[in-house]
Amino acid sequence: MRTDVAFPSAGLTLAGHLYPPDAGGRGPAVVVSHPMSGVKEQTAGSYAERLARAGFVTLTFDAAYQGESEGEPHLLEDPSHRVEDIKAAVTFLSLRDEVDGDRIGALGICASGGYLIPAAATDHRIKAVATVSAVDTGSLFRDGLGRTQDPRILQGMLDAAGAARTEEAQGKPARLQQIHPDGEAPAKALGQHIYDGWEYYRTPRAQHPRSANHFVLRSIDLIAQFNAFDLIHLIAPRPLLMIAGTAAATAYLTREAIEQAREPNELFWIDGATHVDLYDKEEYLPTAVTKLADFFRSHLDGTT
Repeated sequence: MRTDVAFPSAGLTLAGHLYPPDAGGRGPAVVVSHPMSGVKEQTAGSYAERLARAGFVTLTFDAAYQGESEGEPHLLEDPSHRVEDIKAAVTFLSLRDEVDGDRIGALGICASGGYLIPAAATDHRIKAVATVSAVDTGSLFRDGLGRTQDPRILQGMLDAAGAARTEEAQGKPARLQQIHPDGEAPAKALGQHIYDGWEYYRTPRAQHPRSANHFVLRSIDLIAQFNAFDLIHLIAPRPLLMIAGTAAATAYLTREAIEQAREPNELFWIDGATHVDLYDKEEYLPTAVTKLADFFRSHLDGTT
């Protein structure tokens, strides 16, 4: 049975779910961090629950400014704080009686795959690092998906973000940017990747009332200056596993990241899966979880 927990992160209180394994005693643990527009009850919770069944204490949490966690303006996406949130989650686990503090790993999904890399690069308490459908949000906002975006688009977004900062300083409400289209037809018209995200977040498949379809507009200048994989080489000699679907529009980001990493590392492909397929689809999820469980079991064995 999961337990509601709370812990501090850079002055804010984060809301989390702690999942115990079936077996008692003191053992290994895994932090599981959610995608940019997600909350702990969605794909992060699915992975955490299944990894708990495999024998790990697992922790999911709403990032600062998201879900049930503190932070105003709500829905701000701050990569630096997201990195700090992961480190704070490791601290929380390291103080738990049921957790062996020398056997903590971490899993980041989608944007959190990108946030986890710098967190783990400089936090040696994270003994094993894994990602699923990892993306560099900074690259996506700067260059667009597949790096096909007209440079003028970023400049326009940064102009809008600056104006939004000024408006907030004047006491106006934070301006919001919509994430997913309104309705199935507009989502399909924008391509498979956009449609997949819309279907996951905006239909009964995984829709959650605290998973908002917006983010604070001035987040854009925070995201645009973020580079997820610059420090990936610092994870070594700790192990790195990156999982991606062969049909994912974002697969190139995982491929490029693993090329920058040092040994030991592994890129594990799941044939036919798109980016969002790996969030919850039973056709692919068990394969990903089995691979992750084997990876964490192998590297959180108490000898590192």
